[in-house]
Amino acid sequence: MPSHFHAVVWIDHSQARIFHLGLSGSDEVTLHPQLPTRHLHHKANVIGSGHAAPDKAFYTEVTKAIADAGEILIIGPASAKTELAGHIHASAPDLATRIVAVEAADHPSDAEIVAYAKRHFKMPLPRVQTPGSAIGERHSG
Repeated sequence: MPSHFHAVVWIDHSQARIFHLGLSGSDEVTLHPQLPTRHLHHKANVIGSGHAAPDKAFYTEVTKAIADAGEILIIGPASAKTELAGHIHASAPDLATRIVAVEAADHPSDAEIVAYAKRHFKMPLPRVQTPGSAIGERHSG
Protein backbone atom coordinates (compact mmCIF):
# COMPACT_ATOMS: atom_id res chain seq x y z
CA MET A 1 0.00 0.00 0.00
CA PRO A 2 1.44 3.42 -0.91
CA SER A 3 2.44 5.70 1.94
CA HIS A 4 0.94 8.73 0.18
CA PHE A 5 -2.77 8.53 -0.64
CA HIS A 6 -3.24 11.89 -2.43
CA ALA A 7 -1.59 13.21 -5.58
CA VAL A 8 -1.65 16.65 -7.15
CA VAL A 9 -0.44 17.22 -10.71
CA TRP A 10 0.45 20.71 -11.92
CA ILE A 11 0.80 20.41 -15.69
CA ASP A 12 1.38 22.51 -18.77
CA HIS A 13 2.73 21.47 -22.17
CA SER A 14 6.38 21.70 -21.09
CA GLN A 15 6.33 19.83 -17.75
CA ALA A 16 4.32 18.01 -15.13
CA ARG A 17 5.12 18.52 -11.45
CA ILE A 18 3.62 15.65 -9.45
CA PHE A 19 3.37 15.64 -5.67
CA HIS A 20 2.30 12.59 -3.68
CA LEU A 21 0.97 13.74 -0.30
CA GLY A 22 0.47 11.90 2.94
CA LEU A 23 0.60 12.47 6.67
CA SER A 24 4.30 11.60 6.64
CA GLY A 25 5.19 14.30 4.07
CA SER A 26 5.33 14.59 0.31
CA ASP A 27 7.35 13.33 -2.65
CA GLU A 28 7.87 15.21 -5.91
CA VAL A 29 8.47 14.01 -9.46
CA THR A 30 8.95 16.32 -12.44
CA LEU A 31 8.35 14.93 -15.93
CA HIS A 32 9.02 16.56 -19.30
CA PRO A 33 7.73 15.59 -22.75
CA GLN A 34 10.26 13.76 -24.93
CA LEU A 35 9.99 16.31 -27.73
CA PRO A 36 10.27 20.02 -27.09
CA THR A 37 7.05 21.97 -27.42
CA ARG A 38 6.49 23.18 -30.95
CA HIS A 39 4.97 26.56 -31.62
CA LEU A 40 2.60 26.40 -34.55
CA HIS A 41 1.37 29.45 -36.39
CA HIS A 42 -2.12 29.44 -37.81
CA LYS A 43 -2.43 30.78 -41.34
CA ALA A 44 -5.57 32.12 -42.94
CA ASN A 45 -7.53 29.68 -45.12
CA VAL A 46 -5.70 26.64 -43.72
CA ILE A 47 -7.51 23.77 -42.02
CA GLY A 48 -6.56 23.17 -38.40
CA SER A 49 -6.46 25.13 -35.18
CA GLY A 50 -2.76 25.97 -35.19
CA HIS A 51 -2.29 24.07 -31.90
CA ALA A 52 0.01 21.10 -31.39
CA ALA A 53 -1.75 17.78 -30.86
CA PRO A 54 -1.78 16.43 -27.29
CA ASP A 55 1.41 14.52 -26.45
CA LYS A 56 0.00 11.06 -25.64
CA ALA A 57 3.37 9.63 -24.60
CA PHE A 58 3.86 12.47 -22.09
CA TYR A 59 0.34 11.99 -20.67
CA THR A 60 0.96 8.23 -20.43
CA GLU A 61 4.09 8.85 -18.33
CA VAL A 62 2.16 11.21 -16.04
CA THR A 63 -0.63 8.63 -15.74
CA LYS A 64 1.89 5.95 -14.69
CA ALA A 65 3.38 8.31 -12.09
CA ILE A 66 0.00 8.76 -10.34
CA ALA A 67 -1.36 5.23 -10.82
CA ASP A 68 -1.17 4.33 -7.12
CA ALA A 69 -2.88 7.50 -5.81
CA GLY A 70 -6.22 7.20 -4.06
CA GLU A 71 -7.35 10.75 -4.91
CA ILE A 72 -5.98 12.97 -7.67
CA LEU A 73 -6.16 16.74 -8.17
CA ILE A 74 -5.08 18.06 -11.59
CA ILE A 75 -4.23 21.76 -11.90
CA GLY A 76 -2.53 23.95 -14.48
CA PRO A 77 -2.67 27.15 -16.50
CA ALA A 78 -3.83 25.99 -19.94
CA SER A 79 -5.43 23.10 -21.81
CA ALA A 80 -2.90 20.44 -20.74
CA LYS A 81 -4.82 19.78 -17.52
CA THR A 82 -8.03 18.91 -19.39
CA GLU A 83 -6.09 16.98 -22.03
CA LEU A 84 -4.46 14.89 -19.26
CA ALA A 85 -7.85 14.25 -17.63
CA GLY A 86 -9.27 13.20 -21.02
CA HIS A 87 -6.30 10.91 -21.63
CA ILE A 88 -6.80 9.26 -18.23
CA HIS A 89 -10.54 8.80 -18.86
CA ALA A 90 -9.80 7.15 -22.23
CA SER A 91 -6.81 5.00 -21.27
CA ALA A 92 -7.26 4.25 -17.56
CA PRO A 93 -10.96 4.47 -16.61
CA ASP A 94 -10.33 2.96 -13.16
CA LEU A 95 -7.82 5.74 -12.42
CA ALA A 96 -10.21 8.35 -13.83
CA THR A 97 -12.68 7.60 -11.03
CA ARG A 98 -10.04 8.85 -8.57
CA ILE A 99 -9.77 12.32 -10.14
CA VAL A 100 -11.52 14.61 -7.65
CA ALA A 101 -11.06 17.90 -9.55
CA VAL A 102 -9.46 19.58 -12.57
CA GLU A 103 -8.82 23.25 -11.81
CA ALA A 104 -7.06 26.30 -13.22
CA ALA A 105 -3.82 27.39 -11.57
CA ASP A 106 -1.27 29.79 -13.02
CA HIS A 107 2.40 29.10 -12.17
CA PRO A 108 2.59 28.53 -8.40
CA SER A 109 5.74 27.54 -6.53
CA ASP A 110 6.14 23.96 -5.32
CA ALA A 111 5.24 25.04 -1.77
CA GLU A 112 2.09 26.78 -3.05
CA ILE A 113 1.04 23.65 -4.98
CA VAL A 114 1.47 21.45 -1.90
CA ALA A 115 -0.37 23.93 0.37
CA TYR A 116 -3.24 24.25 -2.14
CA ALA A 117 -3.54 20.46 -2.42
CA LYS A 118 -3.51 20.02 1.35
CA ARG A 119 -6.34 22.55 1.69
CA HIS A 120 -8.24 20.86 -1.14
CA PHE A 121 -7.85 17.40 0.41
CA LYS A 122 -8.49 18.84 3.90
CA MET A 123 -5.15 17.58 5.19
CA PRO A 124 -3.51 19.13 8.25
CA LEU A 125 -1.26 22.06 7.41
CA PRO A 126 2.01 22.45 9.33
CA ARG A 127 1.73 24.63 12.39
CA VAL A 128 3.73 27.82 12.13
CA GLN A 129 5.37 28.87 15.35
CA THR A 130 6.21 32.47 15.99
CA PRO A 131 9.03 33.45 18.33
CA GLY A 132 7.90 33.03 21.93
CA SER A 133 5.04 30.68 21.04
CA ALA A 134 6.81 27.36 21.46
CA ILE A 135 4.58 24.62 22.84
CA GLY A 136 5.01 24.27 26.56
CA GLU A 137 6.85 27.56 26.92
CA ARG A 138 5.95 29.40 30.08
CA HIS A 139 5.74 33.14 30.31
CA SER A 140 6.41 34.80 33.61
CA GLY A 141 5.31 38.24 34.23
